[in-house]
Amino acid sequence: MNSGEGYILTLDCGTQSVRAILFDSSGNIVGKEKVEFEPYFSKEPGWAEQDTAVFWDNCCLACQTLKARQPEDWDKIIGVAVTTQRDATIIVDKEGEPLRPAIIWLDQRMAQCREPLPFYNNVMLKAVGMAKAVEILRRQAKTNWIIENEPELWERTYKFLLLSGFFNYKLTGQYVDSVASQIGHIPFDYKRQCWAKSKADFKWKMFGIDKAKLYDLVQPGEIIAGVTAQAALATGIKEGTPVIAAGSDKGCETLGVGCRDLSCASMSFGTTATVQITSQRYLEPLQFMPAYPASIPGYYNPEIEIFRGYWMISWFKKEFGVREMIEAEARRVSPETVLDEKLADVPPGSQGLVLQPFWSPGLKMPEAKGAVIGFGDVHTRVHIYRAIIEGINYALIEGLENIEKKSKVKVKRIAVSGGGSQSNAICQITADMFNRTVVRGQTYETSGLGAAINGFVGLKVFSSYEEAINNMVHYTSFFEPDPANAQLYHELYHRVYCKIYSRLEKLYKEIKAITHYPDI
Repeated sequence: MNSGEGYILTLDCGTQSVRAILFDSSGNIVGKEKVEFEPYFSKEPGWAEQDTAVFWDNCCLACQTLKARQPEDWDKIIGVAVTTQRDATIIVDKEGEPLRPAIIWLDQRMAQCREPLPFYNNVMLKAVGMAKAVEILRRQAKTNWIIENEPELWERTYKFLLLSGFFNYKLTGQYVDSVASQIGHIPFDYKRQCWAKSKADFKWKMFGIDKAKLYDLVQPGEIIAGVTAQAALATGIKEGTPVIAAGSDKGCETLGVGCRDLSCASMSFGTTATVQITSQRYLEPLQFMPAYPASIPGYYNPEIEIFRGYWMISWFKKEFGVREMIEAEARRVSPETVLDEKLADVPPGSQGLVLQPFWSPGLKMPEAKGAVIGFGDVHTRVHIYRAIIEGINYALIEGLENIEKKSKVKVKRIAVSGGGSQSNAICQITADMFNRTVVRGQTYETSGLGAAINGFVGLKVFSSYEEAINNMVHYTSFFEPDPANAQLYHELYHRVYCKIYSRLEKLYKEIKAITHYPDI
């Protein structure tokens, strides 16, 4: 391992765990400590909140545990980089103390937003067909919900923060966040990668946040400040250690799998499944849906996301996988290992069982629902499991086609990350369905690796992101498509999957009219 330049400590806080990871400049993991926690609690159906202390205290625990286990390695830390889940709402008072639990991205509550946007904004949005989508976004914004339902807390709010900004504040005492972490219901100009500049910009009214309540932005790779004495005591990190701006979890994953141009797609098989590319040009994969800021300064990550993605695997295990969970416990392996072994018993295409994974409605198709068609007496629980994996991939294929249309460049290689990427079976299915080579890096901790790349570039260990990627990202697994399977999936995708939504759209609208679900 390369310890000559010292190590970057990445603090990676997701929905269900926080990890403290030491990376060297060759991209090796020198040490790691993971602390798991319940993803959220719900005071009301559809709510998803988390005490901010759960995030920070468990981060400190991970750091202190890793330090105690590897004190010599810990002393070689030269910088800290933070990457977190996206779109978590945290409000703090003038002392930096949270005023309420964080509202995380899984939360489904909606604000009423009875006061309409200014007339001229509505006229403009209706003219481009975005009035409904903007109204949904506005109602989804948790700041608007707080303003309506907890006005006394909003009055006391000194700063609105994303989780990444909260961690940066706890580490440095500064209200500063990375441009590359700005993904959420915020008045951010995604094309210019800065706060909306004009006071007349509808985003200010849309999200209800005064500019004074926001924080300063820096580019990924910039040093934010040094670790404070208070943070040093809590985490065990040496006081004064520089904290370097990184990016969101998905953006850091894309950097951590080495996708730096239009010919490579980063596919994340996480709770939310996503496909991204890295572009120097601002590209909207769907009209008026912004390209997110990349973890490489000045670049963009056009992205399509499947909101409930690999959450559906957890749902399947809970609802249908008791037998596999019992077997897994007896064999001392994960339930996914047992399920993946059984995937080989089901042929590609799941014998005609086709799933469309719209478990949660999207902005462009707010009435959409999940669907499974093609059931027959041959189908088993394992067919459903394979159909879920295939259905997520069908949706990602559709997303990648939209991205390629806008970029006008064909993606040649797919780099995978996230929990699902640990499965060789899922990687092979993906190669077959996309009819492209699928590569997997040396670690599944790709968001942490991407943040570490930001750290080493920021400290001038590498002179460029290209040099850092060449030194730190190493592909260790390659999956090539099977031509016969690829042809079968091609037929199912074009002749069946692509027609499901148009055939069921009217029925989805009828269901919504009758049941009033979803309430958007």
